[in-house]
Amino acid sequence: MTVTKESIIGDVLDMDRETAPYFFEMGMHCLGCPSARGETIEQACMVHGVDPDELVAKLNAHFAK
Repeated sequence: MTVTKESIIGDVLDMDRETAPYFFEMGMHCLGCPSARGETIEQACMVHGVDPDELVAKLNAHFAK
């Protein structure tokens, strides 16, 4: 899986639950919330003041393992 800023958080989590800590790191502790699962990575990063490119890089490194 290749993650982009347009990737839906719920899709990323469904592919690998072990990605949850990356979202927790950015302060997103509401991963079970339906609206959070439907957000894009870019939308969530904007709300939490996080660089989406940094999170996307971490997630893609995780999936490359």
